[in-house]
Amino acid sequence: MVKVSFNAALAQKDVKKDAETLIPEEDTDAEAALLVRRQSRTWCWCMCLGLALMLSGVVVAGAYLYRYYILEQEDQVFFCGVNYNEEDYMVHEEEEEMELPKKLLQKQLEERITVLEREQVELIRVPVPDFEDGDPADIVHDFQRRLTAYLDLNLNKCYVIPLNTSIVMPPRDLLDLLINVKAGTYLPQSYLIHEEMVVTERLEHVDQLGYFIYNLCRGKPTYKLQRRDRILGIQKREALNCHKIRHFENKFVVETLICEP
Repeated sequence: MVKVSFNAALAQKDVKKDAETLIPEEDTDAEAALLVRRQSRTWCWCMCLGLALMLSGVVVAGAYLYRYYILEQEDQVFFCGVNYNEEDYMVHEEEEEMELPKKLLQKQLEERITVLEREQVELIRVPVPDFEDGDPADIVHDFQRRLTAYLDLNLNKCYVIPLNTSIVMPPRDLLDLLINVKAGTYLPQSYLIHEEMVVTERLEHVDQLGYFIYNLCRGKPTYKLQRRDRILGIQKREALNCHKIRHFENKFVVETLICEP
């Protein structure tokens, strides 16, 4: 019978080798786990920092929008109106009309006025007036560009003319006037004056007229206006296709008559 025997020293060496082989693998796994843990922690901190930055950005943007687009607009948007009397410019064809009670000659005009003092711009919304006194319109007075634009909401047409500073109050003065009468619904008794405009040409490059006028007139037929008394060869009583817009940005009401040849 053959007896098989093992060398004890050799067996111990094999065990030591196995142990030495296993020990580096455990160390490698521990280092890998530690690296993954550190990466996870770093990623978590980065994500928290990113969320904090995003949240702070939202808070700052919200505060900015609230400050400049809500608080300021509440302070600078006015809903008001004016009582005006047009008896001085009306043509009375019959004597009976001259004897009408004065209260029947008084009318009211309401507007929404936005004053952007920093931009030196006045935005006016004229709703549908009573007694067919004119067309509803949106109006922009741009003091930096020194231009006025009328958007006739009935015709969906835009008309641009140089700003008439003798009729339109500067933003600061208009703002002071509106603040002074803010306690009442209507301005004190006023009067009406009129101006006549004639369409001269169509404007193609509305984007060159400034942001506010471009925003008002983009996508709409836009025409250049000229005051009628400055155009030679046009008689006052010449039959033209005219429409009027009544508005106020001063202590009086203005009737702007826009005529197309």
